[in-house]
Amino acid sequence: MSSMETLNDSSAAYLKLMDQMHKALAVAGRPAGSAFLTAVSKTQPWEVIAPVLKAGHRRFGENRVQEARDRWSPVRGDWPGLELRLIGPLQSNKAAEAVAFFDVIETVDRSKIARALADEIQKQGRRPVTYVQVNIGEEDQKAGVLPAEADAFIRACRDDCGLEVGGLMCIPPVEGPRGPYFGLLRKIAERNGVAHLSMGMSDDFETALAFGANEIRVGSAIFGAR
Repeated sequence: MSSMETLNDSSAAYLKLMDQMHKALAVAGRPAGSAFLTAVSKTQPWEVIAPVLKAGHRRFGENRVQEARDRWSPVRGDWPGLELRLIGPLQSNKAAEAVAFFDVIETVDRSKIARALADEIQKQGRRPVTYVQVNIGEEDQKAGVLPAEADAFIRACRDDCGLEVGGLMCIPPVEGPRGPYFGLLRKIAERNGVAHLSMGMSDDFETALAFGANEIRVGSAIFGAR
């Protein structure tokens, strides 16, 4: 595939995805603009990311601190309004870099990380929005606080660490219906006064929007398989 074909493919796929998102919101009886897209650019080559930027998108999700810095630092000043979100696991020894670089950190899932982020926010005077990741399907291979422990953890993040919990994030199990898991995350958010739900990916974002997602995280449907 030529570079021009790649450009056309990613920008066209992005515009198609945005149209699908708007239609899904309408079907759910939700107003346009009540949810947004995070384009998952992790591990993708710049050749497929640039067309999406040129099409007007400014919100991107990355999995690793160093990879994100290598990719975005040289060009960040060229794209006003760019918002970078960490959607992958964070180690406490990377907390300083994460606070300095990201606008949103969606994967706070244990006390050690919450404290490390709180310390760095205090030191740096920079306050990225923080989300709590919930292991909504209670899967051993996935990160996140268990649903039964989410209320206490959210409270500890706020009261003990001084973090503002801006949202909740989850990745439901691959097998079976996703709706019940999205519904559970919504209930956890509602009873804890958390405003935003980051849920739904390439194969289930329409279901997530029906259950109240404010943010969907989509990569392969825009950029193709990594």
